[in-house]
Amino acid sequence: MGSTSIMDNTDLMKSPRMPAIDASNEITSPLDFSFKGLTVFDDVQDEDPRKGQHKLRRDKGGKYLCTSLKFNNNALTDMNNFEPVVEGLLLKPDELLWLDLSMNDLTNIDPVILMFKNLKMLYLHGNGISDHNQVDKLAAFPNLITLTLHGNPLENEPGYRQLILAKLPNLRSLDFSRVTKADRANASIWKTMIGQKKRKRRKSKDE
Repeated sequence: MGSTSIMDNTDLMKSPRMPAIDASNEITSPLDFSFKGLTVFDDVQDEDPRKGQHKLRRDKGGKYLCTSLKFNNNALTDMNNFEPVVEGLLLKPDELLWLDLSMNDLTNIDPVILMFKNLKMLYLHGNGISDHNQVDKLAAFPNLITLTLHGNPLENEPGYRQLILAKLPNLRSLDFSRVTKADRANASIWKTMIGQKKRKRRKSKDE
């Protein structure tokens, strides 16, 4: 989708959805490699980040002092070499809080992102993820509170929002919309229904 869509994050943020929770509190701009035509992460080495509102800070070795990375609106199809690229860019990669991979051509959620355990905000909207079971991997993030997945094929799953919140009950914002008490109640009911269906299927197989 990243190579064919003309929608970017600016358009999405103008929608009636509520803005995502600010989890970074950064005093520098995000390290922004959006709209660079990237097809693989190694291409980042040949690109300069976009200039933001605040000056990017770097240490003497050239690594950036920030906690947010943007790779949105490119043509990335996989996460090969993502970890070494991030470690080469950031002075403290373990402090990465916000990762934007939206509007690319990713079809799965690569477990390599789980290396960055402190992640609080993850944007994956506008990709090609079709299997809702991919979302199960994100339960390993202890601090993830903001997630976007709209614009992926899995959004067409019946009960999509309830399903995602049942898998990730700690989310505070999903698809730029704040998670409400009603959302949590519906997700709980959905989780119970799914559990009952699974038990019935297992019982029928045993019989």
